[in-house]
Amino acid sequence: MDSLLIFIHANLPLPPLQLLVLCAGVAVAYVIFGLAGFGTALVAGPVLAQFVPVATIVPLLALLDFVAAGVNVARDGKAADTSELKRIVPAMALGSLCGATILLLGRPEVLLLALGVFAVGYAIYSLSGYKSGARFTPRAALPLGLVGGVFSALFGSGGFIYAIYLAGRIEASERIRVTQSTLIGLSTLTRALLFLLAGVYANRQMLLLAASLLPAMLIGATVGRRITLALSRAQFLRIVSAIVLCSGTALIWRYFAR
Repeated sequence: MDSLLIFIHANLPLPPLQLLVLCAGVAVAYVIFGLAGFGTALVAGPVLAQFVPVATIVPLLALLDFVAAGVNVARDGKAADTSELKRIVPAMALGSLCGATILLLGRPEVLLLALGVFAVGYAIYSLSGYKSGARFTPRAALPLGLVGGVFSALFGSGGFIYAIYLAGRIEASERIRVTQSTLIGLSTLTRALLFLLAGVYANRQMLLLAASLLPAMLIGATVGRRITLALSRAQFLRIVSAIVLCSGTALIWRYFAR
């Protein structure tokens, strides 16, 4: 038994106390993911940044997000709105290509501020309780899919754009959550494949850390899903709007903190 404990301790990617803190942060982050289908970087990003290199955070979260989205889709995939996926996925893919081009050739920082201001404005409007009675038309999939794809490629922060579109198109909160998870799964799959081809996942310590955080991720996502199933549509949309508000505020802070 002692030799087994020594072996486990020697192969931990971080000291036990640091790993415990990370597991707690990741569990909370994936409660949010289980609720809304996005938003893990809001909680997990700052916690991870205290203990692991910043360059590790994006590929690590891409891996965990992909697994979490895959679990959601495998469990509840039949609830996804395939007609909305068919509308928004091509626009998302095109936006991702545009975002990669901007990242290589341009200065994307100003776009970060614009996205943050838009997110905060939309969230405040949504939380205000004002109802115009208008809903998004199917044509809204093109601009919102493009914008979401661009910012997913640039900053890994486009998930709430898809949530805004889906909340304006789908009635059932469970269908919104599962459809959102499917979109995030497709988006993170693209990023994970790029990281894989670039050799990022050849880092043994990163893979060990991902494996160590996997149970916390699964617990958090399961708790979030159970909470969602007990919510009304109005309660669900208020939670999504609050997360969008936090996302926008974080982006604005990130812009001015550069």
